[in-house]
Amino acid sequence: MFDGFTTFDVPVSGATIHGRRGGDGPPVLLLHGFPETHVMWHRVAPALAREFSVVATDLTGFGDSTAGDTHSMRELATHQVEVMQAFGYDAFAVAGHDRGARCAYRMALDHPDVVTRLAVLDIVPTGDAFDRADKEFALGYWVWSFLAAPEPIPERLIAQEPELFVQHCLDSWSAADVFPREVRNEYVRHFRDPATVHAICEEYRAAATVDHQHDTADRGVRRIGCPVLALWDPSGAVVSWYGDPIAIWREWADEVVGAPIPAGHFMAEEAPAETLDRLMPFLRGDVRSAR
Repeated sequence: MFDGFTTFDVPVSGATIHGRRGGDGPPVLLLHGFPETHVMWHRVAPALAREFSVVATDLTGFGDSTAGDTHSMRELATHQVEVMQAFGYDAFAVAGHDRGARCAYRMALDHPDVVTRLAVLDIVPTGDAFDRADKEFALGYWVWSFLAAPEPIPERLIAQEPELFVQHCLDSWSAADVFPREVRNEYVRHFRDPATVHAICEEYRAAATVDHQHDTADRGVRRIGCPVLALWDPSGAVVSWYGDPIAIWREWADEVVGAPIPAGHFMAEEAPAETLDRLMPFLRGDVRSAR
């Protein structure tokens, strides 16, 4: 797993970011989703590293990265920019899944001179998600409400059965049992750490407050200037609740392409070949082939 990659721990403003890097070529930052770590890219990163300098990190407060101060996506994005700068990359492409995609598009809004290409996997912007919330959202995206509940309710409940919690999240949102035992164990390991669980809960609390406020302030005012690739689960919440993901992302960016991936929510692990078939040409700059 991650053959040829090296691990790192980079100090940033108020935190330390853990991850792996490998390959040679134009820089690409990979950001993971919930309840995962950078390990979610283990079936994609080695192939990307044949053409790109790949950096895969644990988001602030997730995995083996330490927590920051505000837990907002603005802070998480700034930390990722600082990591890439530490490696000498002043501009780079970024691909994010789930929470990592929320960090990635916030980065593209806040640091427009830094992000050259943006790939968002199976999300719509946080502001759009909350503004269109209803009964289906409350039941389907239950972790948004559960993890954002007041401290210490979710923290203490997860502490009772961390393995059950992580396994339920993985199995509920995936099309098949595609997570090797060692990968599941890696994800569960971090949910046994009370500090990590608290930081993740704080990130979800920030999503419902400051992240939503940032999106509301930016909607119609600031736009994503780089090309955007949107990928989604064809039978999942993004398309069934929000309709056309491309149309939503075009409210935020001018140059948007995308397609469904025949997989569940965790497409980079469930359908790595299909995910790479979309990511590779987009990262190379061949936007037409990414359509």
